[in-house]
Amino acid sequence: MYADIIVDISHDKLDKTFQYQVPAALAERLVVGMQVNVPFGRGNRLITGYIVNLTDTAEFDTARMKEIHSVAEGKVPIGSRMIRLASFIRANYGGSMNQALKTVIPVKESVKAREKKSIHLNIPKEEAKQLLSEFEKKHAAARARLMKSLIEEEIIEYELVTGKLNISGVVLRYFEEQGFIRTEREELYRNPVKEQEREELRKTLNQEQRYITDCILDDYGRGVYKTYLIKGITGSGKTEVYLSVIEAVLSQGKQAIVLIPEISLTFQTVMRFYKRFGDVVAIMHSRLSKGERYDQFERAKKGLIQIMIGPRSALFTPFPNLGLIVIDEEHEGAYKSENVPRYHAVGVAKELAALCNASVILGSATPSVDSYYRALRGEYRLLTLNERAAVDAALPDVTVVDLKEELKNGNRSIFSRKLQELIKDRLRKKQQTMLFINRRGYFGLISCRSCGHVIKCPHCDISLTSHKNNRLVCHYCGYTTAMVQTCPQCGSKYISALRGGTQMVEEAAVRAFPEAKILRMDTDTTKGKDGHEKILAAFAAGEADILVGTQMIVKGHDYANVTLVGILAADISLHAGDYRAAERTFQLLTQAAGRAGRGSERGEVVIQAYDTENFAIETAAKQDYDEFYNQEILYRTLLDYPPVSNMLLVKFSSRYEERLIKAVNTVKITKENVTIIGPCDAALYKADDIFNKVLYYKAEAYETLTGIKDELEQFAKDNDDFQYVSVQFDFNPMNAY
Repeated sequence: MYADIIVDISHDKLDKTFQYQVPAALAERLVVGMQVNVPFGRGNRLITGYIVNLTDTAEFDTARMKEIHSVAEGKVPIGSRMIRLASFIRANYGGSMNQALKTVIPVKESVKAREKKSIHLNIPKEEAKQLLSEFEKKHAAARARLMKSLIEEEIIEYELVTGKLNISGVVLRYFEEQGFIRTEREELYRNPVKEQEREELRKTLNQEQRYITDCILDDYGRGVYKTYLIKGITGSGKTEVYLSVIEAVLSQGKQAIVLIPEISLTFQTVMRFYKRFGDVVAIMHSRLSKGERYDQFERAKKGLIQIMIGPRSALFTPFPNLGLIVIDEEHEGAYKSENVPRYHAVGVAKELAALCNASVILGSATPSVDSYYRALRGEYRLLTLNERAAVDAALPDVTVVDLKEELKNGNRSIFSRKLQELIKDRLRKKQQTMLFINRRGYFGLISCRSCGHVIKCPHCDISLTSHKNNRLVCHYCGYTTAMVQTCPQCGSKYISALRGGTQMVEEAAVRAFPEAKILRMDTDTTKGKDGHEKILAAFAAGEADILVGTQMIVKGHDYANVTLVGILAADISLHAGDYRAAERTFQLLTQAAGRAGRGSERGEVVIQAYDTENFAIETAAKQDYDEFYNQEILYRTLLDYPPVSNMLLVKFSSRYEERLIKAVNTVKITKENVTIIGPCDAALYKADDIFNKVLYYKAEAYETLTGIKDELEQFAKDNDDFQYVSVQFDFNPMNAY
């Protein structure tokens, strides 16, 4: 037998399989996906690799073929399904096979399993009493102490034996060798979900929810597995639909994966699922300990859980019989990986579902333009929820405030007069308010008001940010320096920071509303393992009147007492410099507005902006997705942007600027009906002393772009000019480069 192995070396030139002979001693043990140790190179140094195929056909002379040395003990094997999924990711998103394999393996580290041990009396009690008498006569105190305890209690926990009874390993080995006792082991699993009481009370589905549930389950019952897009306004009860469909899938002995875009949503989502399904629910995300991640992986493989909830990485849970994948808030950019390979969870979920005969449900109040475009073309089945699920719950009243007019009228506060009045009203009524701004911390652009000079990082082509400790920091490479007092360009003393962010909003709110209890939620305040959970639990319990936060507070959270949402500087994201800016702005504003009035009281929303006539702001204020989509897709069609066309971004990077320029200029790969833009400097041309250039390809067919990717990869491997230049690919990029 022979094994095709991907060696665990991150090097482009080794992105291929190497064949090894399988020694007879390992023939019974080896399976596809297992990690093994193999001799590599002239020195035959031992390195690890992944078995991607087992065959009885040798690819070259077996006399020259090396043997697998051993199995990499303690490592987690991956199934052949995940190998195929990794191959799909490699082919469709770029990167090496090694990088793709490491993406689909939820647990990278070897973690020691936890176990509970107990000591059992293995002989009749009469015989034990005789032995006790002998031990006492011989003054064998430890042996007598253990035997006496086992006569009183035939099963004792191992920790009690070695701890409280103070019995040494020598005594325990003697007892086992003589057959007096036996040690039993029970595997324990770390469960990051704190146990909650289950609630059998279920919400009755309304007519819209029941129709959607029946549509999906009718297809499922006939063995028809589709991708469904549920477009439901905020508060329309999409989660209740998910719960009902999942319950039916679980009843058939299958499992479900539920993706949510951020860790901040995990707490509330898990509680709803746990109360419905109990301890068959687990979570997977980056803030779990290594041991917790390992145990969730093992529990899933052994069928001890049936539902996995988590962000993008939860998609790779090794369920033996996966039946359903739900992607909630499917429009979120968090579903696109920022690391190589830059895969999108929706695309990978559809491929995984095809491998498993599973269905995919995408849900959002503001579907991505891409998903809605596909649904209208018939690639997905479109299902809609147009009413809020709660009785008498209506969409909130929205007011758009022009900040230019506020300034003209002498209001220099970050809160408009309208918003200030409404916050005071809510404080009087003991109702809660959310204040949302799409920046965190002290956003400090240091600029000179005399000459316009901006203080930049000497290593990166971006501005430094001022922090409260009187330091300037580069958020790309970490460079730090003292705050400048005069402009280095013209010597003017009129140099200061342009401020705006969650900390500033929090401090302004403290000054404006001293009687209010205020919480802030952003990446700075949620760094701890349970940071999100503590803040959200405190706000849900009514321990704060106002919650200030970034976009993590506007996604999916449901608080009945929140009747006011204030959106500050709503048009910031319109100037992000990429073609999705209007889409992102519309989605954020609509989602933020949707947090208000989810209980019995009608909600109000105040949107503050300078560019109040922008169609994204106007349609978000009306909560009119279709009007927004119709304008946005026209813009995308005119400019040939995704989803009407597909786009491939190729990023070239090097520490040597001259080598980078020379290498990029040698690229001559062209095809018919393909538009090429560039090469040009990246938006961040120099970062951490690395220079970057970009090249864009546009084509209607995605396969055309994957073909260009393959050609470019081979071109770079064969061309010496690329020896010190890295090449990365991003299909339909979510961010500007």
